[in-house]
Amino acid sequence: MTWADAVPNFLIGLREGLEAGLVVSILLAALRKTAAPETANHRVSSAPVWLGVLGAVMVAGSFAAVLTFSTSVLSSRAQEAVGGLLSVLAVGLVTGMVFWMRRTAASLSAQLRGEVQRAVAMGAGALTITAFLAVGREGLETTLFLWTAVRASGSTAAPLMGAALGLAAAVVLCWLLYRRAVRLNVGVFFNRTAIALIVIAAGVLSYGLGDLQDAGLLPGQRWIAFDLTAHVDPNSWWVSIVTGATELATKMTVLQVVAWLAYLAVVIPTFVHAGRTAAAARAAAAGASAAPAVATATPSATSAAGEAVQSAAGSAAAGSPASEPAATRPARQPEPVPRRWERLAGRRPWAVAGVLVVAPAVAAAAAIVALPAASASATTAVTVTGTGCAKDWSAATTGPQTFTVANQSSKAGEVNLDNAAGAVAAEIETLGPATTAGMTATLGPGSYTFRCYLSGLAATTSATVQVTGKAAGGTPAAIKPVTVQELTGPNQKYQAYAAGELRALASAVARIKTDLQHGSLGAAKTDWLAAQLGWEKVGASYDSFGDDGTAVDGLPDGLVNGVSDKDFTGLHRLEYGLWHGQSAASLVPVVNVLARDVATVQKNLTSDDLTGDPTNLPIRVHEILEDALRDHLSGIDDQGSGDAYPETYADSQVTRVVLSELAPLITARAPKLLPTAQAQLSSLQTALLATRVHAQWTSLSSASLAMRQQVDGAIGALLETLSSVPDLLEVPPTH
Repeated sequence: MTWADAVPNFLIGLREGLEAGLVVSILLAALRKTAAPETANHRVSSAPVWLGVLGAVMVAGSFAAVLTFSTSVLSSRAQEAVGGLLSVLAVGLVTGMVFWMRRTAASLSAQLRGEVQRAVAMGAGALTITAFLAVGREGLETTLFLWTAVRASGSTAAPLMGAALGLAAAVVLCWLLYRRAVRLNVGVFFNRTAIALIVIAAGVLSYGLGDLQDAGLLPGQRWIAFDLTAHVDPNSWWVSIVTGATELATKMTVLQVVAWLAYLAVVIPTFVHAGRTAAAARAAAAGASAAPAVATATPSATSAAGEAVQSAAGSAAAGSPASEPAATRPARQPEPVPRRWERLAGRRPWAVAGVLVVAPAVAAAAAIVALPAASASATTAVTVTGTGCAKDWSAATTGPQTFTVANQSSKAGEVNLDNAAGAVAAEIETLGPATTAGMTATLGPGSYTFRCYLSGLAATTSATVQVTGKAAGGTPAAIKPVTVQELTGPNQKYQAYAAGELRALASAVARIKTDLQHGSLGAAKTDWLAAQLGWEKVGASYDSFGDDGTAVDGLPDGLVNGVSDKDFTGLHRLEYGLWHGQSAASLVPVVNVLARDVATVQKNLTSDDLTGDPTNLPIRVHEILEDALRDHLSGIDDQGSGDAYPETYADSQVTRVVLSELAPLITARAPKLLPTAQAQLSSLQTALLATRVHAQWTSLSSASLAMRQQVDGAIGALLETLSSVPDLLEVPPTH
């Protein structure tokens, strides 16, 4: 489904090519019209314009070459940083271009005609520079946006093919427009495609911010908004369509999602409003005009660019400005005063053309040659196919290595570089089909093997390569993969711990029922908090207990009737009733349902859907407190009790338990991580306990600013440390 990556880039090439083509068409038509009185029946040479266009194309091509070669010799993190910054820059430029076209479409032809009139008066060299400047900006913007869009799509061949077809279609369309063979409401075309371009730009922006997070320039890399990689096939046709059209991925951070939504929410309404404002201004100007013929002859906002090309070409073909209606013929302007560079360029047209055409290529070649030779020589290309893994890899040296891994299969997958002990020296977690990505590793003496795990295919390995020599400065220790067997023991301990907490929870629910039967709402509130804290100590996170967990601790969000919906059950339903004046008798059935649902969780505790899968245990180390930050400390799940701080404290307690169960595995791979995490966990618990005033927990709304800042800062620092645990204790696909 590589065509899904080609279509958005076809649109970019078509739109940007058409915009640049219209500029060239207007320049040519204006040149013929401006020079007609002086040349009479002689043919007007358009060579200066084409030389300027060629120079602009050379600048764009040289820019693309420098981008490609300069980033290829960088480390993976540096490539991510540069790619992210260029993506954000490209989105800014394209956004500005969209609004510029919206604002200046009606006056574009007049502006360019004025520039051509001045250039013709100065000489051919000035005309070449005019064409170069008019087209050069479009070329640079198009090159940068296409480069970042191709990088965001994770593919190369299909996006470039789509962009090339789009540019070719734009050239043909502009030629037909210039020859008056077709009529196109170009303004409407730009306005309609601008929305699609804005959507693509939003995706490129989110991808660029993700790159900056991976490079460590922005925080929140581990704060995942959603991760669908385990639930959807990245090779399926519908995923290809969605990702190709929007540049969105199946796994995105909160920052990426917020940036994508915010960009669309701001830019699209602003773009629509700008069009309405411009249309209203033109309508007012037309209504105030005293000459109906003049108002009628003025191009509308939606077709100004296309009409400008066709009217300019038609009047030029007539051979004289007299062919224009008298009402639209501009008054004769005084001769322009030449600028110094215009006089100089006018006297040396071929020198100007040579500089504009040759200088960009020479400058790009010099920049590429000047790239560090050591970096280039340390880069090794390896290829992944559906039947082989890095078959072209045969040698390596000690020290820093950069591998350019090209996935030539139709499947996405993971690529690891393992040492002789099976430890991972470097990895690419997700490598899309027809995608190239960098992998950086510092190799020491020993043997290494590439292992490729493509979706739906058997794992493949490369030949083992022996690396000899001594690495300067030492070699970072490779991370030994964790096996399911190693996680089984800690997971069994966690199951035993969770079973004990569930028994305490069931007892607390029974006490709540007794309280309600006696009409004691105050006692029921106290026992409700004990039950809620018991559930938090079980350690459920991110709906890891499935529908059973939702029944116990679900929220009314998304239910048709909200808090009154029959499917709103569990602890939060009980919380809502206790703190919103519902009678004790009406809440007894709620407690009965809750007791039944807790018993279901107890029964299914060791199933594969709950805690039966040991590979989920490292994920809980981070996600339990991430849930607390998302739900408790934001107030999202508060149904009236205001107990966000005690609930978060209970989450910190179970996090300490899970950390202790995984301590040997963590310490063997990152000795400094566990002491840091334990110290930060203690700081968080101290900050939470400080919210207790006179032995009573403070609610979020009643806590002082200092209290909130202490808790938020402590949990943020701890989450950043714990975010590496899931990757550190990840089980490779073979185990």
